Amino acid sequence: MTADTHASSTVSHAGRTMPLQPPGGALDDRVRVAPLSPQATLPLVIEPAQPGLDVLAWAAEQRCALDALLCEHGALLFRGFGLDSVAAFEAFAEALSPGLHGGYGDLPKKEGGRNVYRSTPYPEREMILYHNESSHLESWPRKQWFYCELPSKVGGATPLADIRQVLRRLPADVAQAFASKGLRYSRTFIEGVEPSWQQFFGTEQREQVEAHCRAQGTPFEWLDDNTLQIHTHCPGVLQHPITGEAAFFNQVQLHHPYCLGEDMREDLLDLFGEGRLPRLVSYGDGSPIDDHTMELIGQAYEACAVRFDWRQGDLVMLDNMLTAHARDPYQEPRLIAVAMGEMVERDQVWRRS
Repeated sequence: MTADTHASSTVSHAGRTMPLQPPGGALDDRVRVAPLSPQATLPLVIEPAQPGLDVLAWAAEQRCALDALLCEHGALLFRGFGLDSVAAFEAFAEALSPGLHGGYGDLPKKEGGRNVYRSTPYPEREMILYHNESSHLESWPRKQWFYCELPSKVGGATPLADIRQVLRRLPADVAQAFASKGLRYSRTFIEGVEPSWQQFFGTEQREQVEAHCRAQGTPFEWLDDNTLQIHTHCPGVLQHPITGEAAFFNQVQLHHPYCLGEDMREDLLDLFGEGRLPRLVSYGDGSPIDDHTMELIGQAYEACAVRFDWRQGDLVMLDNMLTAHARDPYQEPRLIAVAMGEMVERDQVWRRS
């Protein structure tokens, strides 16, 4: 289905009526469009058809058509657009989606940009597992961009998985449990482990943190003078607010101890105890998610995963509510910048059972 043949039907979701697809038309002949490979549904690769393209003007003009393609494929790879700096990347992302999100506490800001971040500071020899950005919080970006400033020579792919396909691969009882129960994420901000609560919330004032949590309906507790624990209830399966499609939308792999590996899991339990683990996830009713279910989820992600080799200047645009991403191990150096936009409030698109 091409961008100009999307259905014009509507879907009622969270009390609102929305078009099943955004309005759009086919991209013009200034670019070439092709799948990454005959077997891959994502990302769709877009390249200039001739030199001299004014990429910012083109992006702004083609915004609706690109959004329609994004809703269909879940990810677009812009290649050969002459994005030779972080500033150029940010300008291009801003042209695609004005008003980039600049208040994200989980990633450090990227030098050379205003509302751009560095990729997750995580050991390069370890894989970052599949997740949808900020799906464990009260709001998240619908759109996310990754820009390759410098590719690694070994490894470092950003695997992508269509979470509509992931959901269809899961056993019916697993999918139903995630859809009906939702998820409960527990996060303990322990000094020296991951971002501090001060960095995450952008303040040194405990009172401001508490006010934010109350406003969001997020339970919190101070375990000691500088150790904050919060709990957020979020979806495990979500209907996309534009297309109406069901998708496996969560961060369960990043929060479940099973995914740490046996040795690290035991070390963290010995060090902190289950009640103070930096990250933990359960079903929304508090019941545990068993290891066998986590194994099935990992298999489903990998069965749907698509990998490609980064090239300098590449930009990938994701619909965060249709596509999960991960990061393969690599050898340094590797520089990937991140931007986010079109924030979605959890309570506008999902209601706890």
